[in-house]
Amino acid sequence: MRFLLPIFCLLLSNVLAAKQAQVAIIIDDIGYRKSDVLALTLPGNITYAILPHTPFGKSLAEKAHAEHHDVILHIPMEAENGKKLGPGALTREMDEAHIRQSLAESFAEIPFAKGINNHMGSYLTKHYSPMAWTMRYLKEHQLFFIDSVTTQQSKGRNVARHFGVPSLSRHLFLDNELTASYIGEQFNLLIQQAKKYKRVVAIAHPHPETIAALKNLLPKLALHNIELVAISSLLPKHKSTTVALQTD
Repeated sequence: MRFLLPIFCLLLSNVLAAKQAQVAIIIDDIGYRKSDVLALTLPGNITYAILPHTPFGKSLAEKAHAEHHDVILHIPMEAENGKKLGPGALTREMDEAHIRQSLAESFAEIPFAKGINNHMGSYLTKHYSPMAWTMRYLKEHQLFFIDSVTTQQSKGRNVARHFGVPSLSRHLFLDNELTASYIGEQFNLLIQQAKKYKRVVAIAHPHPETIAALKNLLPKLALHNIELVAISSLLPKHKSTTVALQTD
């Protein structure tokens, strides 16, 4: 019996290690098209990122929430290319009061949203002050931040850490090209990264091509002992932090 205990512990540790790998998949850009409802037919613990103040955003958010999915707000942020942002957007011209007001209005529409990720934002996320004002709001309301990483110069996660806001970064996009072969290749990369890094965040979009591909691909995760989890399950815990506000 004494000899069996170490063997049992080794086997248990191997089983636990095998189950360690987890991925979260966020479906972005939900709200403008009635067909976005198809994203809610995906199996498993998908997270849904809702564009604020959009024709179908609130109703789809409520449906996803009722089905116990994580719902976050996909907050438009100013991009380098000057692309039109839509309602609920945050821009470099806004002061702290306007950023707070905009966020408050977005969360008033979908009050059960657990946090935000950025829609575009290649310009805004490079600047400290607007990100600090955003993180201060999130901290006060016990919300989290997911950096979509639309620029490698993003200050989003560093600022989030300073303010004690739980945060993660996107590791890969699954559907930059809308072909089954490309999405399949990206999904295989997701599996490889999950096995290597154990916690991986992927982003996709509610395109019909993406939904069709993911319905076929998602079962592969279980075959590789990878668990599909809500984004909130991957968040690290942060201690309360007070930080003086600096300027850009």
